[in-house]
Amino acid sequence: MAKQNAQFVEWFRQSSPYIHAHRGKVLVVSFDGEAITDSDFAYLMYDVALLNGLGMKLVLVPGARPQIEERLALRGAKIQLHNGLRITDEQALQCVKDAAGNVRVEIEALLSMGLNNSPMAGTAIRVASGNHVTAKPIGIVDGVDYLHTGEVRKVNADAIRAQLDANSVVLVPPLGYSPTGEAFNLSAPDVASAVAVALHADKLIYLTEGKLKLPASMSSLVTKEVDAVLARRKSLTEDQRRLLTNAAAACRAGVKRTHILNRLDDGALLSELFTREGSGLLVTQEPFEQTRPANIDDVGGILELIEPLEASGALVKRSREKLEQEINYFTVIECDGSIIACAALYPFEKESTAEVACFVVSPNYQGNGRGESLLNQIEADAKQQKLDTIFVLSTRTSHWFREQGFMPSDVSALPKRKRDLYNWQRKSRVFSKKL
Repeated sequence: MAKQNAQFVEWFRQSSPYIHAHRGKVLVVSFDGEAITDSDFAYLMYDVALLNGLGMKLVLVPGARPQIEERLALRGAKIQLHNGLRITDEQALQCVKDAAGNVRVEIEALLSMGLNNSPMAGTAIRVASGNHVTAKPIGIVDGVDYLHTGEVRKVNADAIRAQLDANSVVLVPPLGYSPTGEAFNLSAPDVASAVAVALHADKLIYLTEGKLKLPASMSSLVTKEVDAVLARRKSLTEDQRRLLTNAAAACRAGVKRTHILNRLDDGALLSELFTREGSGLLVTQEPFEQTRPANIDDVGGILELIEPLEASGALVKRSREKLEQEINYFTVIECDGSIIACAALYPFEKESTAEVACFVVSPNYQGNGRGESLLNQIEADAKQQKLDTIFVLSTRTSHWFREQGFMPSDVSALPKRKRDLYNWQRKSRVFSKKL
């Protein structure tokens, strides 16, 4: 029990920066109609209630495809699709309206729960909705008339903001209305993207019914990379392509971050928001993670990163003052505002060589190629300085440097200034690499 308590306390402390960072931010969360039919849907709404309680401003955009299909089947009507979009005739439109109303009631009921023995105990969440989306018909495309299937024309952002400022969770169904009084069936992902753009939302979050068919290494992409994925990967489903397209378009239009999460992963929403690793795919306009030269503002982050290794004796201790003096020698990898890796390159121009020192990757980010990426940058910097070799002194990471092409060397081969400072008590091994 004590161990579990300690783990909880540690997790809670690590999540506190994210709690502060997300307070007051606008999040647009979209999920499919399948989520609502799931027996675990209540837990997703519990998480929504928690985010609301933590001060986040939430807009929910639920889909209703299975609910619509169920109503069509009961009427004996055929489901007509073209290019992944439903053709909405009069009968289908009535089913869309019925399904959207049912979905709204289900969500409102769960967010209204306040039983003492439930996670909703003590909550008093208001759910607001309205005719916030103006739509227009898709019309006739390639000779196919989509009838009452539409696309977003305008979002009443001011009305939604007023409801958010009143601390309501805003529910925006996949329906739009025209100035002529017509209703149109809309795509929930399209609505979510349009709402996020109109609100200048901090985050657009898509909860999907399964994982995207992308390599695990693709945990974050910039919009140009999304374009490349869409062009190369033919195995993506039509729905997945639509989500990725919407994610990139939203970021290009000013949404800071779009997250695509697997709803079937329990707690995916919380993991994405309150842990460094996250739980899904992140899309941004600018790189979420970047390798760059260090500056004086990075000193605190570097110290936090290297202190555990200094305490264990793996690194020679550096004072803050010394680090500030030598900061221009350092390169860092920054991820979501945190320093997750660092390395220093100390040149010895006379000998046309340089020492790679203080090479550290946070334990939470090891094993994903970041060490190799950082070393590649260090080597590029050394080549730019027209150096012939680099060397490293290591006590515990010899094998890794050997794997990166470093060869065993000898203390006598070190530049004289470095050789005179060599600590014979540490007995660090020397490795060098030709550039």
